[in-house]
Amino acid sequence: MADEKKDPELPTPPEAAADKPPSASPAEPLKGEVSRTDSPGAGVSAAAPAKPRTEPPAPKPDNPAAARPAAPPPKVPPRVAPKPGAEAAAKPEHKPAVASAPAGPPDPPPPADIAAPVFIMRLHDALPGAVTQLSYWVGDWTIIVPAGRLLDVGRFLRDDPATSFDFCSDVTASDWPPRPQRFDVVYCLYSTRLRHRVRLKVRAGEGDPVPSVTSIWPAANWLEREVWDLFGVHIVNHPDRRRILMPEEWQGHPQRKDYPLEGPGELLMESPLDWLRIRTAQDTRDIE
Repeated sequence: MADEKKDPELPTPPEAAADKPPSASPAEPLKGEVSRTDSPGAGVSAAAPAKPRTEPPAPKPDNPAAARPAAPPPKVPPRVAPKPGAEAAAKPEHKPAVASAPAGPPDPPPPADIAAPVFIMRLHDALPGAVTQLSYWVGDWTIIVPAGRLLDVGRFLRDDPATSFDFCSDVTASDWPPRPQRFDVVYCLYSTRLRHRVRLKVRAGEGDPVPSVTSIWPAANWLEREVWDLFGVHIVNHPDRRRILMPEEWQGHPQRKDYPLEGPGELLMESPLDWLRIRTAQDTRDIE
């Protein structure tokens, strides 16, 4: 009998393949589980650990200093009462020094390395002994002369070709009560032709006559009136010596350092009625 031939395996129809359960595959370990291997000597491996749970940060206080614990107060050693007289002996009494009033400007002499200008040398040669002091300060020259030689020096400074001080730009004064000759009368001179300057200074006491220089420099007219009005310098031979800023009946001279800050009145007269009597007489003259 002929050998029976085995029928070849026919392919499984798709419908049957769908009903067939899938072939088993090695299971993958799940997270958090322990996987074992059948190989000898293989250890046990754990899966990746889960992320730790984070807590929300604690709220910060508004005032950081309030969260800190208060520091304990410092220990103060007990005060020991000093023995009588010990404090006075340890701490001597300090009395502040009282500054004395300046007696006047320093009027420093010129340095040895600075030569006097030509117009000063000409004045020394023409009028010997007329200049009592020569001063130099911050680039300015000052010639100090006595009041009796003021007109002679002024005429020379105006007329000499080497000096030619043809313009008196200012006349002012300063008051130094501690000094016997309390007033410094200063004449600021300028040469419009030679372009140089100099200060001419005269010192005078209370009531000492100072001659007017209006005959040499007519521009000094109102300037000398101001010096008389505010300082009371006794300027003589002035063509119109009267007050220029203050009323004619005003008491005292406001630019003096001993003039009262409260102004005129009973402080300058023994009785307030004297001041009222002067004002009444002035009003009567104005009406007449």
